[in-house]
Amino acid sequence: MSWMGALTGQEPPKYVAPEDEPKVQDPAIPNRMVSTKSANQPFLMYKEYRDQQEQLHQEWLAKKKIRDEKIARGEPVGPLPPDPTQPVEVGFLGLLKFLVFVLVGGALLGKFVTGSYTWEYEVQLGKLKQFIPTDQRLFSEEGLAQFNAEQSGPTRPIYLAIDGDVYDVSKGKAYQPGGSYSFMAGIDAARAFGTGCFQTHRTHDLRGLSDSEWEGVQHWKKFFANHKEYPKVGRVSHPPIDPASPIPEHCDPKKQAKADETLREAERREAAQKERSKEEL
Repeated sequence: MSWMGALTGQEPPKYVAPEDEPKVQDPAIPNRMVSTKSANQPFLMYKEYRDQQEQLHQEWLAKKKIRDEKIARGEPVGPLPPDPTQPVEVGFLGLLKFLVFVLVGGALLGKFVTGSYTWEYEVQLGKLKQFIPTDQRLFSEEGLAQFNAEQSGPTRPIYLAIDGDVYDVSKGKAYQPGGSYSFMAGIDAARAFGTGCFQTHRTHDLRGLSDSEWEGVQHWKKFFANHKEYPKVGRVSHPPIDPASPIPEHCDPKKQAKADETLREAERREAAQKERSKEEL
């Protein structure tokens, strides 16, 4: 770092080319010589390129003149070759090739960045399908039950419902006969998606769910709504749930005890609110 001590803050001396340095004619300014140093090479090479192009153009003009004279004399002539200096237009084919290269390059980049050739836009495209008129059906509970795993076949798909929405899950191995979730097909078991009680909560009754269980149901609703291989095929019509009927018990005794305590606390608050209302009257 000893060179820093030599800095004075003054303007550095101007560069003076050595007298023996090679020089050539300046391509831009007549009667001026310029150095052939590396900084000037791009300008000099461009001048050389322009001279070559001008030479090729003059040669083509000479051929064209000779051809025109032969035509004037009535002599047979061949086709005139194109001017080698004329810029080549892209045209429709060139534009088509460019678009193909852009699409292929974009797809490969998307696979590298996001792991998806479509930059994960297949999920967004799937959402657009809901705005396209379809032949979605309205199922009864008995009608939906006919599309379970046991009755599936080449002509009968497998349907699953969650909170009233029916989806075709035929492509899911877990819903095939003998699959780990085959018992969820042909029925609206929305409650089981939130509580995890797959044997006792195969019902659409969502009363009394905790906040986390409710969020679990919403998560699975979004999962099926956005799944590209599980198209929505309709809705299932459920009979009204009697508010006085008992809420399905939780398969986990601890969670059931907590739910009972929450229900009792809600009943106490409701009774206290009614008592205060009577006193105010």
